[in-house]
Amino acid sequence: MESWFAMCAAAILCSSAAAQREAGSTLTFEVASIRPAKENVQGVRGGCHGIDSVFTPGQTEIPPLGRCVIRDGRLSHMVGIAWNIDMTMLKSGPDWIQRGFDRFNLEAKAEDPAKTTEKQLLQMLQALLIERFQMKFHREPVEMSGFALTVAKGGSKLVPSKNQDQEGSFGPQGKPSQNAGMFKAKRYSMAELARLLGLFGGRGPGVDRTGLTGLYDFTLTWDNEAGPTLETALREQLGLQMKSEKVATSYFVIDSAMRPSEN
Repeated sequence: MESWFAMCAAAILCSSAAAQREAGSTLTFEVASIRPAKENVQGVRGGCHGIDSVFTPGQTEIPPLGRCVIRDGRLSHMVGIAWNIDMTMLKSGPDWIQRGFDRFNLEAKAEDPAKTTEKQLLQMLQALLIERFQMKFHREPVEMSGFALTVAKGGSKLVPSKNQDQEGSFGPQGKPSQNAGMFKAKRYSMAELARLLGLFGGRGPGVDRTGLTGLYDFTLTWDNEAGPTLETALREQLGLQMKSEKVATSYFVIDSAMRPSEN
């Protein structure tokens, strides 16, 4: 779960695009390989590297530009990266998809790495997984206990960004936990902040209801034991708060899939 949390957080840091198209993308890799991971299997790692990707300081095994590289990943891990979804929101049929010993190494290259965005790479990755795993899936709408990110009493303390490039990092302590952490952002929207808080806020999925449509630079630092708590930090540092409410979301349900043949 720890390595999966890092990958989910990195995916949000690396991409500010809207949800990717479900299937049938016309974009394809120039060359792609998926092989069983047979020796020295470790935790899943990797991702996609487009011309607009942003990586956290100290992040290891960054793929070459214009490539998606995933090591020791189950199909569920790869689906999570391709569609940018949390593992807790994924349901699978055959047990090997989400559990068990079936892990794979994937490497794929775009035709023109110098012009390919991360959004395009993720669309290619979706198409590749559907084709090679003969994967069929659907979305299952659901309402879950979560939170709405709103402006706190006294108003927002956010300052509009003057930066040209988006950047996000978790500071010298690395990725945050539900107890403590730091997040530094440049040119971030409130929708992106709500998604991050959904990962480490301990309140379930979040939705942006701030009404703030701009891009902002901010630093959020909290420690639920030593203080300030996350909720206090949000209010005092950013002028925001999380209010509990039911959030409309959906499960990604894998109906069927086949192990890919050697290539």
